[in-house]
Amino acid sequence: MLTKTLVSRALLLRSLKNAADNVKQSKRNAGHGVWTYRVPPPMPSKKSIWLSEILGGLAWYWILYHCVTEPGHIIGEFPYVDPSTYTDAELGIPPDSAGPLKK
Repeated sequence: MLTKTLVSRALLLRSLKNAADNVKQSKRNAGHGVWTYRVPPPMPSKKSIWLSEILGGLAWYWILYHCVTEPGHIIGEFPYVDPSTYTDAELGIPPDSAGPLKK
């Protein structure tokens, strides 16, 4: 009988303590991470550091790959010039009548 009374009293005290905790005002902005004052914030976990490094690497790979394979998006596109339209003077070729191999 004594143990039954002690157990019921312990359960009652535990339930009252839980009720008192639930009555307290909840912390504002509780979902926005850890808030610190005049101390450095806690270090991020290894998992979040690795994930950020991998995502940053993928982003830079995507950017640099497309800069190399599609430079027209950055420098613009220019019309292609037909090389057969260049003259000998533009190409720096001396005339056939000049030079040591003339006839």
